[in-house]
Parts: sequence; structure tokens; C-alpha cells
Amino acid sequence: MKKKTLVFGASTNPSRYSYLAINRLVNNGHEVVAFGLKEGTVAGTSIDISLQQYNDVDTITLYMNPQRQKEFYKYLVSLKPNRIIFNPGTENPEFYNILKEHGIDYEVACTLVLLSINQY
Repeated sequence: MKKKTLVFGASTNPSRYSYLAINRLVNNGHEVVAFGLKEGTVAGTSIDISLQQYNDVDTITLYMNPQRQKEFYKYLVSLKPNRIIFNPGTENPEFYNILKEHGIDYEVACTLVLLSINQY
């Protein structure tokens, strides 16, 4: 089953992991929406620079450090995803507790690895 994914902390820089994740998600047939600090398009996916109320988001994959995440806790929880993936460098025990309180699953994993081993 293909999952609608929000790439949070998206970048148009080809050397960034969020850029690679968008490409691989799209290539694997997932519907992708993206939020970042700069507008642009990656693999046909527009990067929004204002927060949107995306519907039916299954997974949020984070590419934003824990200090930057704080201001987005309420917003991310409000999207009611099934899970949030904390990619390397985004690990955040404070946010894990908030997610547990709201019944949202989380994984400390790498989206690129999960896709490569068909565990996404």
C-alpha cells in the first residue's frame, strides 16, 4: 500500500537527504507533499513555505533538527499522521512523548534505508 507522505524540512539542494527522499518516494509511487524554508520543486513535488492542512497524511518524515521542531509540534500533531519518522539528526525524546500522548506512532529510522529494504 502506497502512503501519502509529508517531507518536513524539504530542500531543493540535491546534496540534502530530504531531496533524495522526495525523489525516492515519488519513484516508489508514494504521493508526496513537502514543506521547507525555500520554495521550489523536487521530482514534480512543490515545496510549500507556509503550513498547509494536508489531508490523509499517513507518514511525516522529518528533516529538521530538534530545536527547530519545537515550533511545529502542535501543527504536526494536528495533521493526525499514522507515524512520524525521525531521520538521523532529528531524534527528539521530548517530541516522542508528545506523540505518545496523542497516539501517534514514531520510528527512529532513515526513510532512504526503509525504502531501499522495502520496509517503508
